[in-house]
Order: sequence, then structure tokens, then C-alpha cells
Amino acid sequence: MSEYPTLLSPLDLGFTTLRNRVVMGSMHTGLEDRAKDIPKLAAYFAERARGGVGLMVTGGFAPNRVGRLSPFASKLTTAAEAVRHREVTGAVHEAGGKIALQVLHAGRYAYHPFSVSASAIKAPINPFTPRALSDRGVRAQVDAFVRCTVLAREAGYDGVEIMGSEGYFINQFLAPRTNKRSDRWGGSPENRRRLAVEVVRRARAAVGPDFIIVYRLSMAEFVPEGQTWEEVVALGREVEAAGATIINTGIGWHEARVPTIVTSVPRAAFTSITAAFKPHVSIPVVTSNRINMPQVAEEVLARGDADLVSMARPFLADPEWVRKAAEGRDDEINTCIACNQACLDHVFANRKASCMVNPRAARETVLVLSPTRRAKRVAVVGAGPAGLSAAVALGGRGHDVDLFEAAAEVGGQFDIARRIPGKEEFAETIRYYTRQLELTGVKVHLSTRVDAQRLVGDGYDEVVLATGVAPRVPAIPGIDHPSVLSYVDVVRHGRPVGARVAVIGAGGIGVDVSEFLTHTDTPWAAEWGVGESGSLVEATPAAPARQVYLLQRKAGRIGVSLGKTTGWVHRAALKAKGVEQLSGVNYERIDDDGLHITFGKDRGGARTLAVDTVVVCAGQEPVRDLAEALRAAGTTTHLIGGADHAGELDAKRAIDQGTRLAATI
Repeated sequence: MSEYPTLLSPLDLGFTTLRNRVVMGSMHTGLEDRAKDIPKLAAYFAERARGGVGLMVTGGFAPNRVGRLSPFASKLTTAAEAVRHREVTGAVHEAGGKIALQVLHAGRYAYHPFSVSASAIKAPINPFTPRALSDRGVRAQVDAFVRCTVLAREAGYDGVEIMGSEGYFINQFLAPRTNKRSDRWGGSPENRRRLAVEVVRRARAAVGPDFIIVYRLSMAEFVPEGQTWEEVVALGREVEAAGATIINTGIGWHEARVPTIVTSVPRAAFTSITAAFKPHVSIPVVTSNRINMPQVAEEVLARGDADLVSMARPFLADPEWVRKAAEGRDDEINTCIACNQACLDHVFANRKASCMVNPRAARETVLVLSPTRRAKRVAVVGAGPAGLSAAVALGGRGHDVDLFEAAAEVGGQFDIARRIPGKEEFAETIRYYTRQLELTGVKVHLSTRVDAQRLVGDGYDEVVLATGVAPRVPAIPGIDHPSVLSYVDVVRHGRPVGARVAVIGAGGIGVDVSEFLTHTDTPWAAEWGVGESGSLVEATPAAPARQVYLLQRKAGRIGVSLGKTTGWVHRAALKAKGVEQLSGVNYERIDDDGLHITFGKDRGGARTLAVDTVVVCAGQEPVRDLAEALRAAGTTTHLIGGADHAGELDAKRAIDQGTRLAATI
């Protein structure tokens, strides 16, 4: 008997059957945007089809030029383009999967000057103001949706997902926030729903009854002047009557100030919204957002919150997620930790997406870990993210690998990150690598500080130095004062910290430490102002655990180096916790009175922060003392991760480096 009988049960749609209740949600990778990348896109989806996904949804394809996300972004508008897509659909079907094309019209989110929308209202996240469509223009957009759906069928897709949520074009017609029209496409809720219903009705008429039409419905918008719950329910009923096969849950607009997908959002945080909607329709309903492990997915389905679960990023992290769940190998799943560093942050910077914990994602044809033809003896020194990725990939390829770690456990900087409130998911990556070390036969030597003499003497063919970093100690008078601690002292070793704290250094670590020090056990929904059925209410965060000052030498706003999709969340959390943020700071001295600072080049505005504790997060220095001796002895030596470049800690680069190096040895 499977541990996940509901999750893995088939779903009969009448004209076709999904092999399980798992949907791989839409995730734009950038491979959609160029015809030359179609073979890579085919390999990407085929690998996940082999992994057992019930239904996959592509990244968004615009139904016309004005609906594109950017001037050269993906679209499906011609028969020639449809023919090219047959390479994707053919690969998926050969692997036993089903795939739907997402039809996405960007509307006012389009990053080009030709954007159109219900009304000429600029999005706060976009410099371009859209053109308000005429009645004829609206009808032309409906025609484009229908044409794209027909082309998807001709391309061999099993269905389409019509994107009606997250603040995109259709959603812009639905919400009073963006629809100020007084014609038949605006004004009353019934008129605002007309576009969505017409798209589904006409698409169904065009493709017939035996084609999957998923409608992604915005159930919680988290913006002022969004749809009411009654309007959401009415839309669901009308979309069903118009011919939708499945309704998928959309949560939040891109401009919303409630986090919906980052690590700090609790698992399955929004399934209760889908559960409240589900009784109002009779077709299958999908729930989504922050579902990343089989236990969570099974619980959601077993209690009846939804008929299917949608996960996008988890299939970047592990294409074999479903198969591993079915075979009782949950401990082997490379869990999505919702960091967004290599997926969404890349997409919003117009770069190709991948995955921090799985650098092969969307690079299946170019980053290949094939079995080695000649096994080598390789020593990997350091079991942080870089060392773990290198050791596991090397062992998986068939090399004889020894992994040395000075600490009593693996994880390195991830062992620190997992202790930060809201980053507990990082422990999943440590769990994954720990299991992979066993499966790939890597010999692990913990609490072992290996030296160059031993490495040379043991005759390794190659040595990988992933020895990481040491906290940088800034040259501040009084830096050796008893009140001064490093971030490692505080987070990993639990050294006592006073009620008033100055944090020196406002990079990612400084921000994390500030959140760590101010954390209180406030329910997530109360902290962010989320009420019943996804309504917006006044946020009521608890008082902070400490008074914290966060300081940086550079002038300007704190946190600019943080990720595009996560940085605003951290900045908002710091503000809510009353963290005083100071930039352009000169550190004059530390003494019994606290931290003495001045500001700017003229060192004016002297101030003494009467703090009990000073926590230093002022960067890192690479630890690479073994390299010179090893190279002098003629040993082939590689530097990766922090040992290669300390800078701002970058696990994405570290894991990528380790994996890529392993592919070449």
C-alpha cells in the first residue's frame, strides 16, 4: 500500500485520465522564448514526465504580440510555431506524460510600450502605462485566446491553462482596481467577468469536448479593490458552465504586499481558500502555493481541500518527485526550499531560470552527469553547499570520494541558515545531501580537520577545496570588547545576546540575523494581515524580542542586494519589527557605552548606540590555506564556493560550481 493513496490515485476527466493528482504548475524558464531552445524545453519536460507527473503546464505563451511579457518573449500565434512545439509534446507523450500549454496575456504587466489592458492604469511594478482597449479591441483579444488554444491542440498539447489570475490581463478585467470601464466589459461584477467567461466559452467551442481547459482563477488577490469572495465564487460557477475542465487556484498579484511563495510562507498556507471555494463547483479543483513534500500534498487532498495539487518549483528541484514518493523514497527528494534565487529571480531579471538546489534544471542537455569512464580517487574538503554538491555528483558518477568536514555535522552555511526563522526549509537540503552521500557511496569524515600532508600522502588524483569562509573581523577600535559577537556565535552556537543590539553589516547575513534577533511567535496570517478567504485585514505583528539597529557602511537603501522576489519581504519584516536601519555609517569605536558611529565622508552626526551586544556580519574571508601546499606538491586542486570567492555568501553559485566541476572530472 502506498503512503499516499489519494495523491497517487488517478483522476478520470471523462475523456481522459490523469495518472495521479499531481500538477506541475506553470514556471517560466526562458527556454520558451527562442525557437532554438525548443529541444532543451522538450528535454526539460520529458525528464519530469518520466518522473511521473500527472499533468504538466508550460510557462506562459502569449496569444498575440501585445500580450507578450517582453518584446521577444514567448508566444504561440502561428501554425509554424505550433509545428515546432510538437517536439515538446512528442517527447512528453513518449515519456508517458500529459502537458497543457499556458495561455498568458500580460496586459499591463507587459514590459514594453505596446501593452493593453481594461483601463489605462499603470502597474506599480512596471514603467509602461497600458492602452485602454476599445470594445473592438477587447473582442480581438478574445479571438487571440481562442486562436492560441486551437494552435495548442494542433501542436499536440493535451490541453491549455488560461491564465486568469496573478494580476495578468484577464484578472485586470475582473478587479475594480484595474477595470474602470462603463461599457459591457466593466462596471458591474457580471460585466467584469464577461471577458473571462467568453474566453473559456469560445475556446471550448473551438476545440471540442475532449481537450483539457484549465482556468487559473484568482481566489485571493491581496490587493485593494480586488474581487470580493462572492465575485470569485460566481466567476468559478460561470467558468465551469462555460466549459472549463479544471479550475486551478491563483494566489496574489505580483504587486501584492503579502508574500505568497517565499520560504517564510508556511507550507500549504492557502489551501483553506481552495477548500472554501471547492463546494461551489462540481469540476475538479487544484490547490497551490508552498506545497513541496508528499506528506503535505496527501494531507491536503485527504481532508478534501482540493482534487489535485499544483507544484511548480518543486519540479525544478527534483524531476523525480512523484516517482520517489510512490516508491517510498521521500528522504531522497531534493526539496524546493522556496528561495527563488535561481528561478523567479532569474526570470524577473530576463535570465533563464534554473534551481539553486538543482543546477541541472532547464539545463538537462548541457549539464550532464554521466557515469565516468575512469574512476578517480577524489578528496573533497568541506561539507557546505559547494562541497556537498561536488561530493554527491562525483560519487554519483562513479568516482571514489572522501569528504572531510571539520565540524561534527554537514551543512556549512546552510546549517546556519536553517536556524533563521522562516528559513527552516534549508534543513531539507541538508537532509537530501546526507541521504545522497549514503546512496552514492561517499565516505564521510566528520570532525576531521585534514591537512595538506595527509591529502598528498593518501595519493588522491584530485582534491576539491570547498573549505568555505571565515567571518571577516573589521578593524574597529574595541572590536575585541566582550560585547562583540560574530553571527556564527549568535546563530549556530547560541551565545547570549542582550536586549539592545547593533548589527554591523546589512548584507543577507545581517538581515537574517536581525530577523533572528527580533523574532517572536506571531501567527503568519496575523503578521501579514491575511484574513478569512484570503481577505486583507490589518496586520498585527507581535512586539519584537529585542531592539535592533542594522548598520551598513554604504550609503543608500539597505537590502538592495537581496533577491528581487524576496528582498521586499525581508525589508517589510524588518520595518514591522521596528529595526532601525542606518546607512552611510562610520564605525568609530566599541566600548562600555556601546557602539560609537558617525555618518558620511565628513564623519558628522556623531551618535552613540547604547547597546548591550554588537553582532558582526561584516563579510567573510575565503579559507583556502591548503591550496598552495597541495599545488606545490603537484596535486590537481580545485577551489569552489566560498573558498573560491567569499564576497556575499552565494549558495546558488556554490552548488552550481560543485555540480559543474563534478561533471568535468
